[in-house]
Amino acid sequence: MVTLVVATTTDPASIGPASALLAMPGWHPGPLLQDMSSFVNKEVRLLKHDRSIVSEDHLDKRWEAATGEVVDEVIFLSKHTAVSNRPALTVHPIGVPHLREGEVSLAGGKPGWAAPPNARIGPWLRLLKTIAESHNLIPEFEVTLEATHHGPEINSPTMFVEIGSTEEYWKRQDAAQAIALLVWEGLGLGGGVAEGDWNRNNGKNKVLLGLGGGHYVPRHMDIVLKDGVWVGHLISGYSLPMDDLDRSKAQGNAEEGVGGTWRQAIKVAFETTKAAFPGGEVLAHLDHKSFKSWQRNAITSYLAEQNIKIGKPVDFC
Repeated sequence: MVTLVVATTTDPASIGPASALLAMPGWHPGPLLQDMSSFVNKEVRLLKHDRSIVSEDHLDKRWEAATGEVVDEVIFLSKHTAVSNRPALTVHPIGVPHLREGEVSLAGGKPGWAAPPNARIGPWLRLLKTIAESHNLIPEFEVTLEATHHGPEINSPTMFVEIGSTEEYWKRQDAAQAIALLVWEGLGLGGGVAEGDWNRNNGKNKVLLGLGGGHYVPRHMDIVLKDGVWVGHLISGYSLPMDDLDRSKAQGNAEEGVGGTWRQAIKVAFETTKAAFPGGEVLAHLDHKSFKSWQRNAITSYLAEQNIKIGKPVDFC
């Protein structure tokens, strides 16, 4: 089983950390995957291509077909863009589970799909914060989670690690070095214990499935920053489209009369999170204040119907 780290030469926030990582000891050239070069270090394979980071689907299965090596997880290095232009270092799962079949996903992926979230997301967020602090990147850079969004389509446990939010920061060598160090330490390439191995969860088996809130999921992140917390998908409010069709006819069922693809998004997010954490107990954590009362009632009714338990902050720590 190998870990696939993916970078693209077309993105300075991707190739910068990849180059810094390759400057560390132990790397040697690996096999070509079509026209993509690769590099090997222990059980890690770094793959470089020259196309959009969200356009190359199923790199896990393509690597396995070419090399015979089974991919255990995938980590993409990428830039982050934001209207605020604020410098940021971000980590997030991927998917577009709220899109209907036939809708176009402008940033890769397939409508109604989400990749299993990489179990390292929570532990790596905390490690990234520690590294950023030690490299004096905080408070200039914000270290944050992002909600589940975009592609590429892939079915191995996956996470994106990003530098934002403008070209000035995408090219920052100190930020690139911090991300490289995150991967180096996080995967145990320097000889230390890797961060975020679900199989060593020390009995802490509850996993946060975030529902609601904005793109940077602050209510969920407050919990995930605490030691020992595991996190799966983070489905923001914009990925839970809810239409008030005719709730007056709901006859006691809070979710009847509420249209939209929010049920689909929750179901896909729950199922893929459960698959990513074998033996774990996935608990939904709601950003209550981000929902109107009828939305919150519909969601809690649906969660009960699906036997998805709701967790409070104290349940995850």
